[in-house]
Amino acid sequence: MYLTMFLSSVGFSIVVTSIWPYLQKIDPSADAGFLGWVIASYSLGQMVASPLFGLWSNHRPRREPLIVSISILVAASFLYAYVHVPAAHNKYYMLIARALVGFGSGNVAVVRSYVAGATSLSERTSAMANISAFQALGFILGPAFQAAFTLIGERGVTFEAIDLQLNMYTVPSLMGALLGIVNIILIFAIFREHKVDDLGRHMGSINYDSEVTNTEKDNDEPVDQIAVVSSNVLFFVILFVFALFETIATPLTMDMYAWTRSQAVLYNGIILAAIGFESVAVFIAVKILSKKTGERILLLGGLATIWVGFFILLPWGHQYPKIQWADIQNTTIHNSSYWGSSLTSAKNDTIEQTGCPATQSWCFYTPVIHLSQYLTSDILIGIGYPVCNVMSYTLYSKLLGPKPQGLYMGWLTAAGSAARTLGPVFVSETYTHLGPRWTFSIVCGIVAVSLLHLLAVYKRLIAFSVRHGRIIQTTNT
Repeated sequence: MYLTMFLSSVGFSIVVTSIWPYLQKIDPSADAGFLGWVIASYSLGQMVASPLFGLWSNHRPRREPLIVSISILVAASFLYAYVHVPAAHNKYYMLIARALVGFGSGNVAVVRSYVAGATSLSERTSAMANISAFQALGFILGPAFQAAFTLIGERGVTFEAIDLQLNMYTVPSLMGALLGIVNIILIFAIFREHKVDDLGRHMGSINYDSEVTNTEKDNDEPVDQIAVVSSNVLFFVILFVFALFETIATPLTMDMYAWTRSQAVLYNGIILAAIGFESVAVFIAVKILSKKTGERILLLGGLATIWVGFFILLPWGHQYPKIQWADIQNTTIHNSSYWGSSLTSAKNDTIEQTGCPATQSWCFYTPVIHLSQYLTSDILIGIGYPVCNVMSYTLYSKLLGPKPQGLYMGWLTAAGSAARTLGPVFVSETYTHLGPRWTFSIVCGIVAVSLLHLLAVYKRLIAFSVRHGRIIQTTNT
């Protein structure tokens, strides 16, 4: 189940740094605004599918929705590799492909409900934290695979008999399909459902309803709904800003540093891969620190670190980005000029125009974001995001206590999917029309309000057993 969660996340992130240049290549009419919808379509599909697969798993063996959902993901990954084939409207085929990949990734609700039913109360917090760690790791490490595939280049190899192009844009998607097939084989060969009650005692059947135990009597005690809603809101903001961060990386670096499409995909892939390794160290450190400090203070510190990371991205100074004039000469669509001159390189590639498109008026008066700023921000967000992600799931699991967590986890999944839907759309539209100064200022404002909200509900974010006096709080949280 950890592997399934990881592969689901990789399916989202393995192409995230190359979607923009691939979209430009297959359909020059697509602008940065449409890029936001393409990226958001994944999360929209996941948001729709999660409750459906979750409901299915409540009444049937979980293997069924898992196999069906992963099969959809595999088929959608193949479709993504073929979006260049139609003669027109290629961008809409990409939109559909990414939405279907997201729909297939809706099995996260199945995974979480299984883990909740297969762990005792004493095991559940750790298991939920591990799930969030695998999910976050998948989001971050996916671009590392993409970076490796840039060595293939834009032209790559073409198999004309089946209209298949193997290049730096399609191979990551095909790899995602291959991983999905491996996942299906493992589910058939290895996965066996295992269900225990809250005390860890084995239960005989999947849908077995145990007799009332002392733990189940605790269901009469109310869950703090303000804490539940607050946790969902905070989780929404955390995933919103990270989805925004992943979406903006490629357009921002192409505009600010005049990187080519290949350079942007390669360099951002390397950067996000480095963040992935950083996150592994953070996950290890968090499990140790949380025993001494508790989860709440770590969540507060992680959110503050994210705020600093985005504040650093605010443009300052008097140096301005290189202007790309080709857009005015050839088209009015943002950053869509992929036109060749009569000159060709040794590799017969057309000369690619680089820089900040002149059609974006803010390019003329907004100072450049220096590479040192960008890298420092990457490091800080790479610390803050995994801390917040793990602590959010851990706190949420603890405050729910012995209550059935399927519905509540469904809400949290929906909140995360909504965040990953709205984040890319927001940042693409705001960045295109207003530029990085307004974009990152608004993000800093959102995170600052979230910090104040966390402080306001800080005392309510405690474990169910502590709240009802069954366990005495022993940490300084």
